[in-house]
Amino acid sequence: MRQKPTILAREIVASSRLFKVEELQLRFANGVERTYERLASKGTGYGAVMIVAMADAQHALLVEEYCAGTDDYQVSLPKGLIEPGEDVLVAANRELMEEAGFGARQLELLTELSLSPGYMSQKIQVVLARDLYPESLPGDEPEPMRVERVNLGELSSLVQHPQFSEGRALAALYLVRDLLTQRGEFSL
Repeated sequence: MRQKPTILAREIVASSRLFKVEELQLRFANGVERTYERLASKGTGYGAVMIVAMADAQHALLVEEYCAGTDDYQVSLPKGLIEPGEDVLVAANRELMEEAGFGARQLELLTELSLSPGYMSQKIQVVLARDLYPESLPGDEPEPMRVERVNLGELSSLVQHPQFSEGRALAALYLVRDLLTQRGEFSL
């Protein structure tokens, strides 16, 4: 296993309400020194959840919301922050109710994904939600979210959707499709 670089210095070079940019001075095992910047969490450490909610044996739910990063409406999986002291699965069910208008009787933590580990420290927990029932909770979204369904057998065409671009969501959908296929609960 490789030896991690030594951190010679670290400094917060920018900060906002949501993010901080940290500059790291690093020395690698071979003596090479470099400066790296990373988008670090604000220290809350509570994390986030992304939910693959199965409407039935073939279809998962997507929600449409305005995304400031792309300055456009995008469809993706329901997701959100885990509140202080909140269990991951409880957070997943709450976010599902807030964003898609459904609760789940079955919740399963699948994995943890990062968006871009080269410059971001944030990670998101992927949760499979099944046995859905109608249930809404007020959320922090500024406007109602439209809900769509995607067939797990047609994921390759999802990347052609003009409003779908989130790589973590695509990875989570393929992960669930493969898992359900291995369990004999889904077939193409």
